Amino acid sequence: MVRVLGSLLLVAAAGTFTAGAAPTPTTPAATPLDRVVPAPASVRPGGAPYRITRDTAIKVSDHREARRVGEYLAAVLRPSTGYPLPVTTRGRGGIRLHLDPGRYGAEGYRLDSGSGGVTITAGAPAGLFHGVQTLRQLLPATVEMKSVQRGPWTVAGGTVEDRPRYSYRGAMLDVSRHFFTVGQVKRYIDELALYKINKLHLHLSDDQGWRLAIDSWPRLATYGGSTQVGGGPGGFYTKAEYKEIVRYASSRFLEVVPEIDMPGHTNAALASYADLNCDGVAPPLYTGTEVGFSSLCASKEVTYDFAEDVIRELAALTPGRYLHIGGDEAHSTSHEDYVKFMDRVQPIVAKYGKTVVGWHQLTGAHPARGALAQYWGMDDASAEEKAQVVAAAQNGTGLVLSPADRLYLDMKYTEDTPLGQDWAGLVEVRRAYDWDPGNYLAGAPSSSIKGVESPLWTETLVTSADLEYMAFPRLAGTAELGWSPAATHDWDAYKVRLAAQAPRWDALGISYYRSPQVPWPSSG
Repeated sequence: MVRVLGSLLLVAAAGTFTAGAAPTPTTPAATPLDRVVPAPASVRPGGAPYRITRDTAIKVSDHREARRVGEYLAAVLRPSTGYPLPVTTRGRGGIRLHLDPGRYGAEGYRLDSGSGGVTITAGAPAGLFHGVQTLRQLLPATVEMKSVQRGPWTVAGGTVEDRPRYSYRGAMLDVSRHFFTVGQVKRYIDELALYKINKLHLHLSDDQGWRLAIDSWPRLATYGGSTQVGGGPGGFYTKAEYKEIVRYASSRFLEVVPEIDMPGHTNAALASYADLNCDGVAPPLYTGTEVGFSSLCASKEVTYDFAEDVIRELAALTPGRYLHIGGDEAHSTSHEDYVKFMDRVQPIVAKYGKTVVGWHQLTGAHPARGALAQYWGMDDASAEEKAQVVAAAQNGTGLVLSPADRLYLDMKYTEDTPLGQDWAGLVEVRRAYDWDPGNYLAGAPSSSIKGVESPLWTETLVTSADLEYMAFPRLAGTAELGWSPAATHDWDAYKVRLAAQAPRWDALGISYYRSPQVPWPSSG
C-alpha cells in the first residue's frame, strides 16, 4: 500500500521545497514531492497531524460554489470512511474550504494541516477543487474505495502552496473513430480532474462518424453518426446529452473545447449531404482508418452556410471560451482553398462569441487574432514546419503543445503493446514526461505557450479500459508538465511519485500499463 503522503511530512528533516530550489540531497523523502502528482510548487512540512474521524465536518465559505466543492469532497470520503461528514457553513476545525478572493489566482490554493484540522484556501472555486485533489493524495489510497475501509485517515501537519504553470492543461478524447457514451465520458472526466486537468477537448466529427445532433442539418447525426471504425453501430449525442457532458465537466472544473474538424476529415458530413461535395455526389460512409482523402467544397456557398449553422448551434451549447475547427491533414484541399476556407470560417467563430482553436496547420493560413494553434508536430518535424508555427507565435498566435511523439496517448508504449498505433514512434512513460514545454519550440515567445494537451485517438480503442490503459500512466505526466514549476521537473523523482499512484488507480478500478521504467509497488 502507498504510504500516506502526510506521513512523509512528519519525518525529522522538515526541509522546505519551493520552485527554484532543489530538495536536500541527504533527505530525499523529506517532502511530499515523492508522492503528489502534479508536484506542488511549495511544501513546508511540520507540526502535528490531523485525523479525520466520525466527528469531522466539512466547513465551507458561504458561497454556492464552495459548498459544491464541499459536497464533492464529502461524496469522495463518505463511502470509504463510513463517516457522515456533514457540509456546513458553521463551526471551527475539521476540514475547512475557504474562499479568499484576490489570493492564489484563478486556480491556485494553500493547504494547511495541523492537529486542529485541514484548511484549503483559494481565491476562486477552481482552486478549492484542485486543493481537494491534493488532499485526496494526502490520504491512503483506500480512501477511493466505494465500501467502508479501515483507517486511520490521517493528514500530516504542514503547508502546501500551489498554482499552475500553464492555464491550459488539456486532454482530448476522440469520440468519432469509436463512439463513447455519456457515462464513459464522465468516467474519463473524473480521471482527468484527479490530476488537475482543466480542458476536455472533444473530437466530435471525423470521416468515420458525426457525434452531435445539429437541428439544421439532422442527417449529420442520424446518418453520419450511424457507424464507426470497423463498421460498428456508432452513435451520437443529443443536445441534452452533450449539455450533460458540459455540465458534468464544469462540476469538475473542466472546460469543454468542442471540435468540428474542417475542411478535411469530413466524410461523415459529405456522406450525409451531397450538396457539400463539389460534384454534388455523396460518398459512402467510411469505416477505415486512412486520412486526408475528404474535403468540404471551398468554392460552394452552401459550405459556409453549413459551417455557420453548425458553429452557431455548437456555440450555443458550449459555455466555454473555445471552439476548435480542426484544419489538420486537409490533403485533398488545395492551399488556396484551405486559406479561403479558414478566412471565411474563423470570423464565424468570433461572431458567435468563441475563440478559434485549430491544429497547427492553421498557421499556414491567417490565424485569427487571439487564436490558439495546437502543435502536434514531432521532434523531427521539418525546419519549415516549425518556422511557420514559430512565426505565427511571434505574431500573437497562442500555442498548445501536443507533440505526437510525446503526448499522443494512442501511441504504443512498446512494439508489444496490444492497442494503439506507432506512426509517431513508440512512446514509453519517460519519453512522454522528460521534456520541457517552455523550450520545446525554439524561437516561440514564452508568452505564446499557453499549455499542453494529450490527445487520445480511438482507431483501436473501444472500451473505457482501453482508454485508461493507453492514458495511464502517461496522462499524469502531461498533467505535471502543465501544472508544476519547471524547477520540479526530474524524471528520477517523478517516477517514484508516479509509482505511488498505482494503489490509488487500483482502488478506483483504473486500468493502466505497468511500465518497466517505473518502480511500481509489488502489490500494485
